[in-house]
Amino acid sequence: MDHFTPLTALVGGLLIGLAATWLWVANGRTAGISTIAGATLPAHPGDIGWRIAFLVGLPLGAWLGTSAGPDLFAEIPRTLPAVDLPAAGLAGAGLLVGIGTRLGRGCTSGHGICGLARLSPRSFVAVGTFMAVAIATVFIARHVL
Repeated sequence: MDHFTPLTALVGGLLIGLAATWLWVANGRTAGISTIAGATLPAHPGDIGWRIAFLVGLPLGAWLGTSAGPDLFAEIPRTLPAVDLPAAGLAGAGLLVGIGTRLGRGCTSGHGICGLARLSPRSFVAVGTFMAVAIATVFIARHVL
């Protein structure tokens, strides 16, 4: 493996687990991003603040990770990877992800982190499907096309 990064993977996994646990304990809510974002509008009184804080924290956390991460961990590159896809392709991919999360009644974070932790049968099927499609996509992209 060329890019095996066990330390940052461990730290990242611990932080994600801590955040999901904190949201569950503090609010009784599952940290599924598609559900959190999808229920933000229309706003329900008393339910909007934590959703907005969660959603604002996502890009802030990404910014913090890309800013401070390389100084904390040598295995984090200082430059972001190049995305070789035009804006229309990115928009189309985002649309397909959105449709998929609606059809699957949740996203990878909701099913993969929180659903599996709750031993949800639907999440086991969803994660198995995510993984199978991801494996097939990488195989086709690297060995067929």
